Amino acid sequence: MSDAHQIKGSRLRPGKSVRLDGAAKQALEVGRNRLILAGCLITLAFAAVAGRVVELSALRDHNEPMLPTAGADAALQTGRADIVDRNGLLVATSLRTPSLYADPSEVLDPARAARRLATVLTDLAVPEVEAKLRTNRRFVWLKRSLTPHEQYRVNALGIPGLHFMDEWKRIYPQSSLVAHVVGYTDVDDRGIAGVERAFDDVLRHGREPLRLSVDLRIQHIVRQELARQIGLFEAIGGTAIVLDVNTGETVAMVSLPDFDPNLAGDMSADQRFNRATLGVYEMGSTFKIFNTAMALDAGTVTLKDGYDATKPIRISRFTINDFHGEHRWLSVPEIFKYSSNIGSVKMAMDVGTDGQKAFMGRLGMLQPMSLELPERGYPLVPSPWRPINTMTISFGHGMSVSPMHLASGVATVVNGGIKRPTTLLKTTGRVVGEEVLKPDTSLAMRKLMRLVVLDGTGRNADALGYMVGGKTGTAEKAGGRGYARKSLLSSFVAAFPVHDPKYVVLVMVDEPKGQKFSQGYATGGWVAAPAVKRIVERAAPLLGVAPVNMNAPEIRRDLLVDLPDTGGKRLASF
Repeated sequence: MSDAHQIKGSRLRPGKSVRLDGAAKQALEVGRNRLILAGCLITLAFAAVAGRVVELSALRDHNEPMLPTAGADAALQTGRADIVDRNGLLVATSLRTPSLYADPSEVLDPARAARRLATVLTDLAVPEVEAKLRTNRRFVWLKRSLTPHEQYRVNALGIPGLHFMDEWKRIYPQSSLVAHVVGYTDVDDRGIAGVERAFDDVLRHGREPLRLSVDLRIQHIVRQELARQIGLFEAIGGTAIVLDVNTGETVAMVSLPDFDPNLAGDMSADQRFNRATLGVYEMGSTFKIFNTAMALDAGTVTLKDGYDATKPIRISRFTINDFHGEHRWLSVPEIFKYSSNIGSVKMAMDVGTDGQKAFMGRLGMLQPMSLELPERGYPLVPSPWRPINTMTISFGHGMSVSPMHLASGVATVVNGGIKRPTTLLKTTGRVVGEEVLKPDTSLAMRKLMRLVVLDGTGRNADALGYMVGGKTGTAEKAGGRGYARKSLLSSFVAAFPVHDPKYVVLVMVDEPKGQKFSQGYATGGWVAAPAVKRIVERAAPLLGVAPVNMNAPEIRRDLLVDLPDTGGKRLASF
């Protein structure tokens, strides 16, 4: 009888072991090894699951799968660099926000899911969402940049197939205050207007904040005062600029109406339009600053010379007249003070068409501004440039430039004749420029601009102690085959303190309407000059410009202008 039969048939007593060998022993060893291996595999599986749980709950940021991190999507990992004003105040920044997407293959009932989702995200259209959830794709966007509350409510729905992904959203803490300067980005965080577009690569890949030349304190003042005049005179819009004449820095730039870049999708075309840099206009009598500087610099006249402004100038079917004519011989200072079109034309014709064109070119009036914005208007200049164009350009018609062109040109005229690039970035150190005017010409023009504020059309801009000098402009807007007499551009451009210029201030109001308190007038002296006065009074202390004694002997001496009068000579500009 074999050993197997002996074991099977015998009765085993307790306490006694059975001794196995051969095939049975080998079978038991194999079974034990398999159990150990299975236990190890199960232990590893549980360890992997536990590790994943720890990773998702403690090491990750509780979000759904991320976009790929390579190549063009690298910017999504860090967001755009901040934009700050010249004092470091935040203008634009980026924040992480959840965006909702779906994997349609995981959605069990697209129609029901769409209806339920629309009860939480009320701006979504049910048919559109349902159509997305029925596609064969594995990824469809449902809504970008949700609020935390919206994310919570969507999660609470428990709809299979809906997921969240973190993205960067651009935030503009100043709302509309610097809208046309900073611009805005699209839903994919790409700059598409303003500084955001001009410096898109820098902001997408940079880490240091982009520092603007704009001072938010001055920007607020300028916007407030411009809006006030637009409201008072029932205008359709306007623009205002403050420039540093020695560095070319744009301290403030406002265009109204404006928009909230946080809600850029809701703006109208008029809100988006930048009147300061993109719009080009015939700037009216403010151009007489350039015309007079041109004649003085060319040496065809001096402040002691003059012209006969007794009769209108007739050329072909056109007549050039003065708004409030003096009908007499006018000195050069009087031509500027009374804003005589007749005298301006005669000064320009003495310089000549070629001289005028060359002078405007040196001032930068024939090319778009060098400003760091994509929204820059091209000047409209006559071609060919005939003598009739020389005449009309002398008093600000027949040539269109942006308000920023005008402000930059005036800065060159008053700062000693040095043309410097206009910029929206904060500068450090001395800014080198090109001398395009003689220093004596610049001094003479400062005297004449002060004369306009003291005893001319700019009296409403006289800010006590701050020595404002400037020039008014009231231009009819071109329309159809001629000019719309009731559609005006009323402006005032000034420098202060004019005996030692630091800043240029320009205010232009689009289509103001005469009011009872303005005696029915909607001219630059009534509309824009008061705004310049208030801007100077409020901004000067913040800019470090202290008031001066306007009757100090040295100031009177520096700004003295002799004006011929019926009684001889009188001192009129100090």
